[in-house]
Amino acid sequence: MPLIAHPTRRGLLRASTGLALAAPVIWTRRATAATQLVVRTPGGAFDEVKKRLVYDPFREATGIEIVPVASTAAKLLAMFKAGQVEIDVIDTGDDVLLNLEQAGDLEPIPYKDFKYTDPADIEASVKRELQVGSFVYAFIMGYNTSVYATGKQPKSWTEFFDIKAFPGARTLADMASGAPNLEIALLADGVPMDKLYPIDIARAFKVMSRIKSSVPKFWDTGALSAQMLSDKEAVLAVLWNTRAQVAADGGAAIAVNWNQNQILAQAYGISKGTPKMAEGVKFIDYSLSPEVQSRWLNAYKAIPVNRKSYGATAPSLLDPDTKTPWTVSKGFRNDIEWWAANRAKVSTAWNKWVLQ
Repeated sequence: MPLIAHPTRRGLLRASTGLALAAPVIWTRRATAATQLVVRTPGGAFDEVKKRLVYDPFREATGIEIVPVASTAAKLLAMFKAGQVEIDVIDTGDDVLLNLEQAGDLEPIPYKDFKYTDPADIEASVKRELQVGSFVYAFIMGYNTSVYATGKQPKSWTEFFDIKAFPGARTLADMASGAPNLEIALLADGVPMDKLYPIDIARAFKVMSRIKSSVPKFWDTGALSAQMLSDKEAVLAVLWNTRAQVAADGGAAIAVNWNQNQILAQAYGISKGTPKMAEGVKFIDYSLSPEVQSRWLNAYKAIPVNRKSYGATAPSLLDPDTKTPWTVSKGFRNDIEWWAANRAKVSTAWNKWVLQ
């Protein structure tokens, strides 16, 4: 793969598949910024919260301006596959980063160079040689409270998939988001949480077919999932808890059910060959520091990976019965190795199924 080029920092390169990373964007270098660092992000509320609590304070502390570029996971992977990269730091799910890691597209994380964060304080399960977790979150069930009052909503994935007992439009993740909700379909079909992997792909799609007629659109971005639920385009949803809770905090009629949640991790990677390696390391280091993790993840409603920030975890993320995060008391961990090995196979099956 060729070294990353940043000739003008204007616009976004297109992958050879013809997929754009996002709508065309033009930016100019700020006179006050010593340099710019281009970071792939999920966009939407994620960047709105992070700009205020991470990006802007980082610029003030270092003179480095963060230029967030939103894209779906599918477009991100297509861009790297085409060898056309204008991204310095990748902020995405750890399963997507594992695909890039295995393709040789990431630089090692030089933990020894960290100044803001003690690497020993980072949760060991998300600290890898070529990527490092930034927070923990989950796929959960969301519902519109103006349609299903709390206590009347589905309380399990089996009930979520029962469109007769619980009528109304649903939305679930599109393949373009990174992965469709195969595990949740299997849970609805009675598979125990500890027996989900390896995923029976054919069985999962057969279960998904039960509710396909009730899905007006599968979401490809977290912003779309929350918007559909808020607007009642869907009254039930499988979505990320972070998006649901930020929307609810903003006044949307959304509540969540944590039963059988799928534990996910957001992570950072550094693009192979980036000329902004030092700046990228500094940004990751700063973002993982106890002060920053506490500040922004309390607002974004996600679980920190820095152990010194655990005390700042938002109360809504804690199971009142166990005093532990809902991900610990009610969840199962996403198997990123399985997804890295089977993403292409699932994508092929998805493309056939979604057109049926």
